[in-house]
Amino acid sequence: MRRIFLLYPNKTRRLLEISIPLASWFLITMPLWLSFWHPAFVAYIIITFDVYWFYKSFTLGYSAIRSYLTMQAHREPLHILRRTLDNLVLQDFPKKQLIVVIATEAKDDHAKEVSDILKKEYGHHFLLFVVTHHTITDGEVIGKSSNMAYAAKEFMRLHGSGIHPSTTTITSCDADALLHPKYFSYLSDSFLRDTERNYHIYQGAILFYSNIWRIPLPNKLFNTINSIWNLAILSQTSRFINFSTYSLSLQTVIDVGYWSVDVIPEDYHLFFKVYFEKGSKVHTKGIFLPILADAAESHGFIRTIINQYEQSKRWAWGVSDIPYVIRNAFLHGEIPIWDRIKRVILILEHHIFWPANWFLLTIGSTIPPMINPEFAKTVLGHNLARISSSILTLSTIFLLIVFIIDWRIKPPKPKEFASWKLPFLYLQWFTLPIISFFLSALPGLDAHTRLMLGKRLEYRVTEKV
Repeated sequence: MRRIFLLYPNKTRRLLEISIPLASWFLITMPLWLSFWHPAFVAYIIITFDVYWFYKSFTLGYSAIRSYLTMQAHREPLHILRRTLDNLVLQDFPKKQLIVVIATEAKDDHAKEVSDILKKEYGHHFLLFVVTHHTITDGEVIGKSSNMAYAAKEFMRLHGSGIHPSTTTITSCDADALLHPKYFSYLSDSFLRDTERNYHIYQGAILFYSNIWRIPLPNKLFNTINSIWNLAILSQTSRFINFSTYSLSLQTVIDVGYWSVDVIPEDYHLFFKVYFEKGSKVHTKGIFLPILADAAESHGFIRTIINQYEQSKRWAWGVSDIPYVIRNAFLHGEIPIWDRIKRVILILEHHIFWPANWFLLTIGSTIPPMINPEFAKTVLGHNLARISSSILTLSTIFLLIVFIIDWRIKPPKPKEFASWKLPFLYLQWFTLPIISFFLSALPGLDAHTRLMLGKRLEYRVTEKV
């Protein structure tokens, strides 16, 4: 296999780009066509998947509680957080040891004007305040990854002589990320105590709560689930891959050749780039402090829903990075084989089930008896929907944990939020199957199908209001 990947890099990549999304479509359509011949087999698969979902729900609930209790021991109230640069000024870490790099795109007509204003207002607080202007060149893909790569290289070219990479951390921070005031103190303490710091990436709990009281109810629920998931994953080191806003050693970034310029999912890609360079010691470690971020939003209900859909589709486009991971898993024989297999299985599980979960859980148990009337007369066929429903009902118990934690960590209700809307915050949970279809399963299927058909996703910055 290693030889095949080396001889046919483009063909094997394209084969994986087709086969991985095809696996999602296989799971989604399997109850429809397989129920004609082997309905009992389909029924057992559905029940097994329901049990798997119960386990995932239990893991989410347990990890969320564990992360929440740990974070409670470290955090200050969330409402003290302000907007991005204001939050950096609020850091209790010495500001003259912080360097801010604003990475802009040259095609943005307003970038220079805005960055000049920011530099004038905030530059004096920090050791350095650097602005870079990235121009897309041949072989580069528009997006955060190519911009980050340019900004980091340009900074090192201009200021690298005064920097010690092995004792310097670099933080990839989205423009809307509100870092907790103790973030850099916590990061520095963790980094300096960590004897394997060059193998680790550090990340806080990314909570989409900055504008949570302002967005429509469907978006509220969707971003609540995502936020609690991001909190829970802090306690799952073996499954934790950095996302959106994270920190690592500058030396590590240099060792792997900076961010890649030809990919969109820069966070996942950087993780595996470090992994294949440095081996099985590579992990993401949790910083048990909140990082507030804006949920996708726009002007008006429909445009906000569309904006959320597009953001979810961009997240799901991480499936495009799986061929890179599988290829390098075969090429890097120096990494223990079981570790490589485990990493590949985890990323395959996440992305293949992303669009398939909803279909298997909501309508999967109703299809075999419907397709095959003879099977419907059997004991298994007659009770399949009841068995599936019972397992999934037990899984909803863990939603109560999500609800309670969300209630405890969400920023306080603003005065302008009408009290009559509060009951709808509880009723929204009953719409979870509908919301998860339109804002998770469907954009996931959209991204997978685009990849399978060879239609590349154009990077689109999430609109901020």
